[in-house]
Amino acid sequence: MTDSLKRLSQEILPYVLFPKMPIIRFAPEQNECSCGKRLTVQKTRRKTVVSLNGRFIAHETVRHCQACLHVYDSKTLLQLVASRCNVAYDVLVFVGKALFQRYRTAEEVRIELVDRGVRLSASEIDYLGHKFICYLAHGHRLAMPRINQAMTLTGGYILHLDAMHEHDAPALMTGIDSLSKIVLANMKLPSEHTDHITPFLRKLKADHGAPLACVHDMGLGILKAVAEVFPGVLDFICHFHFLRDIGKDYLNSSYDRLRKRLRHHTTSSRLQAIIREGQHFLRAHDYNAASLVQAFESAQNLEQNKRELATASAYSLSLWTLHGKHCGDGYGFPFDRPLLEFANRLIKLHQCLPELLHLGADRREHPLLYKLVSLSSDIAQDTELIAAVDELIWRCEIFDRLRIAMRIAPVGGSNGINDEGTTKAMSSIRHDVEQFRCKLEPRLSADALSSKMAEQIDKYGDKLFADPIEVDTPSGKSIVYPQRTNNILEQFFREIRRKHRRKTGNNSMQRVLQTMLSDTPLIKNLDNPKYMDILLDGKASLEELFAGIGNISFDDTVESKADTDRVLPGFRKLAKKPTLPDQVVRLYHFLLQLAESN
Repeated sequence: MTDSLKRLSQEILPYVLFPKMPIIRFAPEQNECSCGKRLTVQKTRRKTVVSLNGRFIAHETVRHCQACLHVYDSKTLLQLVASRCNVAYDVLVFVGKALFQRYRTAEEVRIELVDRGVRLSASEIDYLGHKFICYLAHGHRLAMPRINQAMTLTGGYILHLDAMHEHDAPALMTGIDSLSKIVLANMKLPSEHTDHITPFLRKLKADHGAPLACVHDMGLGILKAVAEVFPGVLDFICHFHFLRDIGKDYLNSSYDRLRKRLRHHTTSSRLQAIIREGQHFLRAHDYNAASLVQAFESAQNLEQNKRELATASAYSLSLWTLHGKHCGDGYGFPFDRPLLEFANRLIKLHQCLPELLHLGADRREHPLLYKLVSLSSDIAQDTELIAAVDELIWRCEIFDRLRIAMRIAPVGGSNGINDEGTTKAMSSIRHDVEQFRCKLEPRLSADALSSKMAEQIDKYGDKLFADPIEVDTPSGKSIVYPQRTNNILEQFFREIRRKHRRKTGNNSMQRVLQTMLSDTPLIKNLDNPKYMDILLDGKASLEELFAGIGNISFDDTVESKADTDRVLPGFRKLAKKPTLPDQVVRLYHFLLQLAESN
């Protein structure tokens, strides 16, 4: 039945019903000019229009006024396709949504359009995607007064700031209002330096006024720029970023030492070798996990072949040990410490294996178990590694007490990096953090990292605890609660990266950040019903909105790579030349000789 419906829908498509392109005539809707004179025909023109309803030939009559020379086109045609363009607005919107909302590749969009009787090349589709963003940005700018009016009704806006960057690519900075969930502004910057962020914030302030508060990470560039552009505005640090940065500083030294010692012993490679050898043996002897489980649960385990039992035990213990490297709650380091769990499992093996393995047993019966004994013994006897583990354990205990005090990223939490913290009263969180800070005092003189942690808490304490903000609205006073984290933007950037991986199979965003238009994040607003009502302002669709905009100039929207690159064009290649100093010296010798000869 489904195939029949699909075949029927294909058979009634316009390009199937009308294999020869129809000619549709268009003319101005009025016969008189605004000055009162009767319009006369100036000329007729034809163009082929590509729409989702199929191709057609538009035969347009153009009229003009002989008195005031005003020219009149067909408004009906201009609602379908822009002047001097062949691709209709419905195709433009379809391509834009497919590329940026559904993250399809240009080739996938091309195939989808072919099924609708529209044939465009991949390069044309990429161009239309660029054009869609330009139209959307233009519509957003036209809607700014209405956006500001909507934010005024809620008492203002809370500005969340963050930037997405990678390697030498420019940083894409975005500002979003956490109350209305509207992306307000975007700009590509050479770096997150104060000098680059400040103009972005000044433009945002000119467009939308000063926010009620700002929320961002601990980047010094953002901190200084916000203080300069928004003096007196409440400025808060994202709790998750604060904890992550303070935890990295506190744990990273001992964690790096542990990582180096584990690499020194080629721990993972040796375990993988045991796993490969055990898997080959067990598969050849048709031994399965159920047999080992039966041996665990049954008193008759000695009836099994000792070699098979030992191999299965070593195989499962190796898998168990390696699994420690994948443990955690999804927060990432320093909240999750998989290498510490990995090392603890190896130490546990060292404690258990001598009891599991008879010391007088033949190595030929238990070769893999003996390899595990050797590996775990190497780990347990490495004094530098054990010292790193011991230091990590007590440091993690202290750091986890701070996590508990701040009620965010809890041990065993299920929200991972999307955790926004408890809604408990901020005064209670502040009190517990202050208590934690007091209990840290005895360690400050003996431990530089504990002293640094205390300094960070003291430095950013005022930027951590956001009390409810009372605001004036047209309907009276209202209470606004700033979010504790910058997750609203972090989640958005992660979504962009995830969809990019789906689209290209490539994890790197470097090339995309270099080529994409800075206004591309405005796509997020299309999922916001409140924003769409503001943007469309009574119009039925994006097609109708774009038709109202008409032709736009791309010169104002195309960004020069030179404006956002950290290095001027061409100099990066020069800097890689090993003979550059010699070439410069020769150049100046030549210039000197030239000056002397003159």
